[in-house]
This record gives sequence, structure tokens and C-alpha cells, in this order.
Amino acid sequence: MPHDIVVGIDGSTEGLAAAHWAAQEAQRRGIGLSVIHVWHRHPHPAPYVPMDSTEHDWAEQLLREAVRSVRAAHPELRITDRLVCDAAVAGLLKAAADADLLVLGSRALGALGGFLTGSVSQRVVGRSARPVVLVRAGRSAADEHLPATDGVAPEEIPETPYRQVVLGLQTDRPCDELIEFAFDAARRRGTGLRVVHAFRTALRPAPVPSGPLASAAPEGPPSVPWPQAQAPADEERTVAAVLRPWREKYPTVPVTETVIEGRAAVVLVRAAHDAGLLVVGRRGIDHQVGVHTGPVTHAALHHVGCPVAVVPHE
Repeated sequence: MPHDIVVGIDGSTEGLAAAHWAAQEAQRRGIGLSVIHVWHRHPHPAPYVPMDSTEHDWAEQLLREAVRSVRAAHPELRITDRLVCDAAVAGLLKAAADADLLVLGSRALGALGGFLTGSVSQRVVGRSARPVVLVRAGRSAADEHLPATDGVAPEEIPETPYRQVVLGLQTDRPCDELIEFAFDAARRRGTGLRVVHAFRTALRPAPVPSGPLASAAPEGPPSVPWPQAQAPADEERTVAAVLRPWREKYPTVPVTETVIEGRAAVVLVRAAHDAGLLVVGRRGIDHQVGVHTGPVTHAALHHVGCPVAVVPHE
């Protein structure tokens, strides 16, 4: 049974962008939207609260304004709102416990190209049992679509094709939840899915010459591949095998496979440059080391401009 999408707002531009993205996604899925604002009571009123208002009144106003904006843009969507007094991370996790999806805002790309996610969204991503989508400030409905040709009216933008969905795929431990999320997202948008798999060839030191050739050997002998290292063709066959049942389940989704040697984080960030949505995974919490997202997901959250969906899995 499908559940609503939950979006957390905080009065920021990135929170409002997340709310509008979540509303569009709810319409694509045919479900409702729950707009949540989590506020925390302080011993002394926060400096951003007007002198003639209480923290509770200010929180209500922020929530009311966000809901009004979303309803104006999506009048046919079923929208509920909820004010939650709790710590930010705990309140968002509780609100989204049974949600199809949790959507949060992230600040714009920083001066050094970093995706400034903020401590709250990072901790929510690391702990949520449900998929989380982070939406950058300034995103609009038009950004999900390919550039419109000259003369296209704003109301015609939804009719232009969607940008593709990009999926970062590991073949050693492929995850059904992650792959299905990406295929379903592409299907609902009527667009293609680009599956990106990066691999590194394991290297070992080359044998050191002995005898008369030893003196002629250059310093620092080059590395050579381990015998068991997979060749690019082997990697391509593995990716194709992993995707075969999903292609059959989603026959209308055009799939492009990109298999390339390199660092996964770098390859994936480049591949998502013109994407409408990037889908990455996060493995379950290791209680011995605490909450973490992994280097690839961490790079995606900090350096990709399009919405990033983080799907938890075992």
C-alpha cells in the first residue's frame, strides 16, 4: 500500500524547493504529500523570531506559508501539514518512518563546488530507513526537463522530455531496492535510465629483475594487473547480467550502460552533470563505526547539482 511523501521545510529557499519537488513527485506517484516543520523550543527565543511572536507562532507561520505556496502550484494534490516539536533529526525520522519517500532541501553549490548539505540532512540521510531525496536550492520544475526550444510557453514545459535518471551501480553486491527505485523513477518520467558502473583494476608490483638485468631495471618497477582482475569486457557482461531481469520488468525504460575504469565517486559526479535525478545507495548502519554514507554517496551529496536520491539497503 503506497504511503504519502514527506517533505521537511524550515523556512529556507532550499526547503521550499524541496517542497515543490516533493509535490511533483507525489503527483507522479498518485499519492499525497505531507509537509512537516520540526521546531525546537529554546530557553530563550531564537534571534530570528520577531519580538511580537512566540517560537510556536513563528513555526506555524513558516509551515502555513510553505503549504500555501505548494497548494497554489498544485491545487489538485492532497496535502496535509504537521507541526512537530522535537529535535530536528529525530522529528524528521519519526515523521517519515512509514513514508514512501522523505524529501529535504540542501543549500546551493558552494564557492568551491561543494554541495552544502548541512548537518541535519546529512544525519537524516545516514539514519533513515526510507529513501531520502535532497533537493538543491533554486531547483524548479523546468530543471527536470531538457532545455525547451524557443517559443515554448512556461505551461508547456512539462510536455518537454525529462532529463535522464542516473544510477550508480555496484556489481559485487547489487541491491534490488536501489535498482528498482531507479527504474521506477525513469518509468514514471517517461525517460531513459543511464546505469553507471566504475571499476578499478587491481595492481601488484611487477617482478624485480635479478642477475645481469638487475642493474638495468628502472627504479620503481611498474605495476601490472593481478591475474584475477576483470577486464572491461568482463565488467560489461556482469553489468548486463545484473540488469537483465530489470530490463524485462521495465520494458518501456530505455537503458544505457556506462562501464568505465576509474574512481567511482569521480565517474558518477561527472555522469550526473546533466541528469534530472541521481540514484545512489547507502548500506545499513554499522553500529561499531556509527552512521556513515560511504565515499561515493558522500561525493554525490556534496558535488552533484541535481536532486540526489539515497536508497538505504542491506
